Amino acid sequence: MKFLIVGLGNIGSEYWGTRHNIGFRVVNAVAEAASADFTEERYGAVARLRFKSAELVVLKPNTFMNLSGNAVRYWLQRESIPRERLLVVADDLSLPFGSLRLKARSSHGGHNGLRNIGELLSTDDYARLRFGIGNNFPRGRQVDYVLSPFTDDELAQMPAIVDRAVEIVRSFCLEGVDVAMNRYNRNAPGNAS
Repeated sequence: MKFLIVGLGNIGSEYWGTRHNIGFRVVNAVAEAASADFTEERYGAVARLRFKSAELVVLKPNTFMNLSGNAVRYWLQRESIPRERLLVVADDLSLPFGSLRLKARSSHGGHNGLRNIGELLSTDDYARLRFGIGNNFPRGRQVDYVLSPFTDDELAQMPAIVDRAVEIVRSFCLEGVDVAMNRYNRNAPGNAS
């Protein structure tokens, strides 16, 4: 079975390492774990890999965050992948840093990338892996916060959290969203419902 795994972020070196680009960081790790390389293709960088019985098309859209839906819609259609086998990895301000929450469907929660995907797919009925980035910013400074780098302490914790995110992606592909949610959402440290 074929899956589309999308990491959300903004292209350009000035955005690498920012909180808003955690989706890129996670899908880079998914590809790296399989020794797969990204190539520039239409609407983004794409890596193709296999994990056991699953074939993964891993996408980093180059459309900038607010237009991510263009890339997602195109690659679902091009690869003939049903929406049930789409997983989008995105940052989430409502979760504490390092919390990972897999959802079979939910609202965009104010995330512009998820909003645009929902608009262009005409539904919010697709899976997403929410990566908590915390919300430690003064009122009105949300944009500055999501475009800021992680702290040294957060970066020290990052490898273990990203490894867990890769495990969740693999579980989603091999076992399905319900099994993966039950396994990784329940009793996970720091995860809020």
